[in-house]
Amino acid sequence: MQTLTTGSGRIPPGSWSLLDPHLAHHDSDLVCVGAELDQVTVLHAYAMGLFPMNVDIDTGGQELGWWSPNPRGILRLDHLIVSRSLRKSMRKFTVTFDHAFVQVMRACWRDGGEGNWITDEFVDTYTQLHERGFAHSVEVWNSSGKLVGGLYGIELGGLFAGESMFHSESDASKVALVSIVEKLAGCAGPRLFDVQWQTDHLESMGVTEIARDNYLAELAQVLLSQPCFG
Repeated sequence: MQTLTTGSGRIPPGSWSLLDPHLAHHDSDLVCVGAELDQVTVLHAYAMGLFPMNVDIDTGGQELGWWSPNPRGILRLDHLIVSRSLRKSMRKFTVTFDHAFVQVMRACWRDGGEGNWITDEFVDTYTQLHERGFAHSVEVWNSSGKLVGGLYGIELGGLFAGESMFHSESDASKVALVSIVEKLAGCAGPRLFDVQWQTDHLESMGVTEIARDNYLAELAQVLLSQPCFG
């Protein structure tokens, strides 16, 4: 890998070379398997349009997989759908950013979130990226001060790659999503909000799908934007 220049700073060369998703099979979301989950490799992967997630293997274990879904789920910041009932529900919660990153990530893993693939290794690496200013969290607290929802993701230049979200009270994950979109929409420069795959839940909030090649073209255009999180 070569040195990577982004709006978030320069990323040094890494020890691993990942397959360019431009060269991946059109019908496969999984691009390649192997390498290590170190910080530099992870950042280069996001800049290439890949993200890490373990994949089951025939022997019953798991290997590290690098994914580039085709089509890719994205949320246009001006296409966010917020129902009247959700706006009303938002008044019940307090939202913070980057106050409890590890707590949010572990909640996505253990408290019924979508991140069943998260492991201690993922928590360790993404916590290190959080400490370096690349990984961020949104926390949603109820009136009693309990963390009841949130999401986390990677910001690299103008890319925000949402990784996972959770909720233990109704609408709390939706509140987290609305809050991060509103934050990103208030920042200058082109933005790309990646959600990996479109689900029925995300589609109801405005998520759409684009072809892999279109995603990669947009990604290249936003990497030099200044990040929203200072």
